[in-house]
Amino acid sequence: MVCLVRHAHAGNKHQWPGRDSDRPLSVSGQHEAHGLLARLRDYPISRILASPALRCRQTVEPLSQRRAVPIELVDALSVDASVAGLLELVTDPGLQEAVLCGHGEQIGLLLRQLADRGLGMDEPLRWAKGSTWILDTNGGRVVGARYLAPLRLTDLAGCY
Repeated sequence: MVCLVRHAHAGNKHQWPGRDSDRPLSVSGQHEAHGLLARLRDYPISRILASPALRCRQTVEPLSQRRAVPIELVDALSVDASVAGLLELVTDPGLQEAVLCGHGEQIGLLLRQLADRGLGMDEPLRWAKGSTWILDTNGGRVVGARYLAPLRLTDLAGCY
């Protein structure tokens, strides 16, 4: 099982004055990042991988801190990475119980590719910022997928 997370809300990239890779989460995105604590509460997590982009790292930081699992930066999750590389990463048998945080462009292409190959999904294809797809893998293939909508938490008391 791999949890494929789209980074949380990071504002408008066209209004950000700096490098896109340095664009941070918005306040709303910070709440979505904390929502992952509740969304993924019942899932075992042994690794957390993220795109080097700041917004991806910030999305999984609360989860990393709570679970005491370091964030590994992986170029295959970068915004300009190939979908083939992302598929290879998702189906890597060494990544069981992993959270991967990347970008909507690649996640959307990957989900469409999986659907075109006949993968049944419990939800219509969507990948809102801060959302997660739980991808069940077996033998180097994705065999199931479940969507978890983003959750914005401002108060974590009693949620985890």
